[in-house]
Amino acid sequence: MVEGTLDRGATITSVPAARVSIIAAVSVVLLLAVLHLLSPEFNAAWRMVSEYALGGYGWVLSLMFISWAISSWALAYALRGRVRTGGGRAGLIFLVASGVGEAMAAAFDVKHGLHGAAALIGIPTLPVAAVLISTSLARNQTRPAAGKALFVTAALTWVGIISMAAAVIVMFNGLSKAGGQMTPEVIAVSGYANRFLIVSYCAWIVTAAREATRAAGSPPADY
Repeated sequence: MVEGTLDRGATITSVPAARVSIIAAVSVVLLLAVLHLLSPEFNAAWRMVSEYALGGYGWVLSLMFISWAISSWALAYALRGRVRTGGGRAGLIFLVASGVGEAMAAAFDVKHGLHGAAALIGIPTLPVAAVLISTSLARNQTRPAAGKALFVTAALTWVGIISMAAAVIVMFNGLSKAGGQMTPEVIAVSGYANRFLIVSYCAWIVTAAREATRAAGSPPADY
């Protein structure tokens, strides 16, 4: 009886939290697009998103990072009563940690020494969270499409982080051969990869949050 009450309470609060997560994640993508329009001087092919802080609209970038952190934390709160496996609970911890990194990026821009720490905390933790949480949620879903959507978007987060890492390595290798100059021979797509990473992370957050709202009417399975 007590556990049923806790589950019901978690369900009641999970829906608004999931909706907040969706709104915040969509806001991240919209703010990213706004930054691209406001600061066209930053070449999207090789300039990282964090470098928008060097322009005149750093506050928009901070708002984007804050929205990103809110989307991660709200999702973790929304799923706290749905994730019942040990791996899933570990995934929630990784998701909260990702939000911490995103919030740190809002407080410490690319000119600050802690910005690198923010990236180390925020970037690699979300793909791990996505796999662990998606695996746990898929066991509670009755719709096969739900699990498929979760795993597809979770896989995209890994494509995002791997492609960005590879693009950065290739670019710096080209720069070293070109004497540090951005010549036409340098393969520079790290900026695009960075933006794809952000969009893919938000895509998984929205997918998981939507499943949280859809599953709110059914009790979580016990595993």
